Amino acid sequence: MRRLVVTADDVGLAPGMTEGALRAHDDGIVTACSVAANGRALDGAVRALAARPGLAVGVHWVLTGERPLSPAREIPTLVDAKGEFLPDFRAFAWRAARGGVRAAEVELELRRQAQALAERGLVLAHANSHQHLHLMPSLLPIAVGLAAELGIPALRVVREPEPGWSLPRGLEMRVLNRLGARARRTLPSTLRTSAETIGIRHAGHLDVRRLEQVLRSTSAPAGTFELVCHPGVGAAALGAAYGWGYDWDAETGALCGPAARALVAQLGYELSPRFD
Repeated sequence: MRRLVVTADDVGLAPGMTEGALRAHDDGIVTACSVAANGRALDGAVRALAARPGLAVGVHWVLTGERPLSPAREIPTLVDAKGEFLPDFRAFAWRAARGGVRAAEVELELRRQAQALAERGLVLAHANSHQHLHLMPSLLPIAVGLAAELGIPALRVVREPEPGWSLPRGLEMRVLNRLGARARRTLPSTLRTSAETIGIRHAGHLDVRRLEQVLRSTSAPAGTFELVCHPGVGAAALGAAYGWGYDWDAETGALCGPAARALVAQLGYELSPRFD
């Protein structure tokens, strides 16, 4: 059997991101979503998710680009002078490489984010992180430990097929794949993950053509695969707030409608909300 978990990331960060994920679930192939506990649109996301029990929910740990849940005085190595997280994974990795990030502070903040979602009544079926920071060797043990402590059964570990990647994204994906391979060697058997991940290399640009391409790229004959996606509604407004260059509306369109479901079935996948 080839199960496919289709996970929409960034739910709760902005209303348009939440709306895109919900639309791609209601009218398309999205089966799961990852929620940012420190997102500015969290309250609306929680209300909407309560009405969709068939949409699996996980924590999307965020350590860059947003405000932390912890007071800045408790996590000084994770924030800038304004008490905000560093802007992106490059800044975070650079600080960490110089020994400037304390693991205890990371654990404190990530625990608070997961607990904040649980306290709002969300049952966490999986965990992952913004820009995949949890795969860093210094952070992975924290993510694994928190998953065990909080009863989170699955963790995203990147293993993306490599069909002719081009720079610079290809270099980034090779680094992620190496981190993922290292993580899989130490992951406890009690913590589930996917056989392969797909879609990460086209983050924010998953149109109809690329959707078919990534669904055809998996190599394992059986198992659970994760299609990582970033649907959204209102790309102009989202682009003004988040300079990621994503085409959120096009990604939502690719994930919706009977054509997407037909393609999934044609390629021998069975949609699933969980990594069972």
